[in-house]
Amino acid sequence: MSLGTRHNTQGEGLPEDGGVIAVADRIRRAVETVIEGKPEVVRIALTVLLAEGHLLIEDIPGVGKTMLAKSLGRAVDCSVQRIQFTPDLLPADITGVSVYHQDRGEFEFNPGPVFANIVLGDEINRASPKTQSALLECMEEMQVSVDGETRPLERPFMVVATQNPSDMEGTYPLPEAQRDRFMARISVGYPTAQAELDMIDTHSARSPLADLAPVATAADVRAMVEHVHTVHVAPGVRRYAVDLVGATRTSPALRLGASPRATLHLVRAARAYAALEGRSYVVPDDLQALAVPVLAHRLLPSPEARMERRTPEQVVSEVVARLPIPSPR
Repeated sequence: MSLGTRHNTQGEGLPEDGGVIAVADRIRRAVETVIEGKPEVVRIALTVLLAEGHLLIEDIPGVGKTMLAKSLGRAVDCSVQRIQFTPDLLPADITGVSVYHQDRGEFEFNPGPVFANIVLGDEINRASPKTQSALLECMEEMQVSVDGETRPLERPFMVVATQNPSDMEGTYPLPEAQRDRFMARISVGYPTAQAELDMIDTHSARSPLADLAPVATAADVRAMVEHVHTVHVAPGVRRYAVDLVGATRTSPALRLGASPRATLHLVRAARAYAALEGRSYVVPDDLQALAVPVLAHRLLPSPEARMERRTPEQVVSEVVARLPIPSPR
């Protein structure tokens, strides 16, 4: 079902033009002018945006991780800041610092790049864990505490971070607490042959980002987020979400299962996913579609699973295939 589908059934429809589907479709089309041939990747990015979550894009260099993050920021007319994570980056370079003005005899706070609607963290795992931890409070509580004062962040607030695989040179492992704050992790992957041919035509002369104009505002996104909050989750579907997450905690293939935060993220993402499908209610298929991107990056495989080269993505897929789907009632 496309993002542009509308349901006119009474009580189950979404607003007409100017509503969630219309605005989301504009954002999707704008991003896809830059990221070609990856509709599901763009859909997950939109889902995380509407669910007020944060997105981790992990892949090898050169496949368009930063392009995806930048195009999402360009498509929405809101404040966007980019942080290039490097080994010498300090926490104050992210959150901001207070500077003393001797002539006035007072401190003035200079906000860091985290004070924006969309924060693009490029190659986040090239900075030390100490610097990475500067994002913990703002990602979870939408606030920043500096020099004993807490400053709120403006909605919408989304961190879109890219990282190279951890086995590449010059990278630090992302701490478990940091990974758990990302609602979803996606990989862009290699393009198809046709998409790569099209890329030669569209990207070789100039960057398509130069022609990407905003198609939505921060107020539009806030309205979409409020609508997502109204999407209904039936008791049986809620129980199914708890069972999915709980199964990762008892799996012998994992030494660390998903946290309760993962359950909340899964349900919030499912609400947004359903809204993008034109529904005012969540179905089990939504949870199944999101289980791997929402859960897999939080899990740690057991030594036996590592020896068998079983990935957390495979374990989550096995859990989804094994658990019975709840009845409609």
